[in-house]
Amino acid sequence: MTLFTPEDLLRYLYKESSHELTIAIERALKEDFTLRERLNELKVSVNQIDADKKLVAPRMEVVFKVLQYARETATEAASHS
Repeated sequence: MTLFTPEDLLRYLYKESSHELTIAIERALKEDFTLRERLNELKVSVNQIDADKKLVAPRMEVVFKVLQYARETATEAASHS
């Protein structure tokens, strides 16, 4: 049995998963009731967010700053190891 993360399932829902991941998830969905339930729960959550219009994309400037900070802290952590 393959374990899929919530991120894997979200990528699948948004059709952003790789071809291999898509095939693996679809095969698993045919046999795994729990996985189907998890996917349905994510679908409901995503639909609620979309319906409420609460999901707002951040400005690209903010995304770049977060990524820059992550790179800097990862570099610092690697240099202290």
